[in-house]
Amino acid sequence: MTTSSSGTGGAQPVPSGFAVSERTAHLRAETALFMRDHVLSLVSHDLRGPLNAIHSWAYVLERKLDANDPNAQRAVTGIRSGVDQQVKLLETIVDATRAETRSLALAYAPFPLHPLLDETTEEVRSGLARSRSVNIAVDSQLATEQLNGDRERLAAALWVMLAFAVEASAEGAAVTLAARADSGTWHAAVTYQSNETALNDPALPHVLEPFARKQAGEPREAKRIAWVFALCKRVAEAHGGSFEQSDASGDDAATLALRVPLSATAPK
Repeated sequence: MTTSSSGTGGAQPVPSGFAVSERTAHLRAETALFMRDHVLSLVSHDLRGPLNAIHSWAYVLERKLDANDPNAQRAVTGIRSGVDQQVKLLETIVDATRAETRSLALAYAPFPLHPLLDETTEEVRSGLARSRSVNIAVDSQLATEQLNGDRERLAAALWVMLAFAVEASAEGAAVTLAARADSGTWHAAVTYQSNETALNDPALPHVLEPFARKQAGEPREAKRIAWVFALCKRVAEAHGGSFEQSDASGDDAATLALRVPLSATAPK
């Protein structure tokens, strides 16, 4: 079954006093929480390599120095002590802070997929797209397929994908959500024409954090996602699936892709 629906008509003025629903506010907070913990995870990972190297070179340096020179020995001891303090900070502050999303509890239950698409799309339409004059079209090949997983978590992941695509789209642009199920897997892909000016224009309504939108436009290392999609990646992987972000290339649209097994189970 293929359906297509439209969220906006012609250009509409940005409403004064733009407000979001209680659910949108909740999803916005969830997005920020996962983003914070994702950044802390990157900090923990990226700092440990250099710190380990400094620690190792301190031992090499110690063997080269005069054992009878108290100043040299004190300097090496200070280097090792400083490294140990930084590692302890990573363990007690960074790792402990991100524990809430690192162990993601899921409420597994079977649910139909097509209503999930409709409800989440309407949330983004009413909460953002209409005020931005951005159209959301749904191209669904789903019929009665069900997924065994955490509906609320998956809805949040889909919301982030759609909300970002709308924020990154110019007035009058179209965002497409395509969904299908095959070989026991649910595929949801959001495509859009990325517009950095629209993404960061403070005069336009936004539901995502300014620094997250700004970071999303910066160059990324291979296979690393923009911070704002941390929730999408974490929820997908917790269900044994995956999330991918593909930037626009030439005339091609940017793509956000979520893949989750229909009979999802937590990865071992």
